[in-house]
Amino acid sequence: ACLFFLCFILFVLSYVQIFRVVLRIPSERGRYKAFSTCLLQLAVVSLFVSTATSAYLKPSSISFPSLDLVLAVLFSCSEPTHLYHVATGALR
Repeated sequence: ACLFFLCFILFVLSYVQIFRVVLRIPSERGRYKAFSTCLLQLAVVSLFVSTATSAYLKPSSISFPSLDLVLAVLFSCSEPTHLYHVATGALR
């Protein structure tokens, strides 16, 4: 749990630093492009982490086969690199 918390804090701090740098970009169009990329990556990573967390930290006494199947599909489909490429249109 401590390692997870440390990783989460480092993740948040890195995005704070990224947003600080993006806000210093002089052109509005450049800031827009940078923010759209950062927010897309943040959404993809959040989906990946939330499905993994809910799948692995779910109490074993709570077992719904349909929920387990949905979590497994979301987790396997939410691989960050794949979703990012699909969302940006890089995969065709």
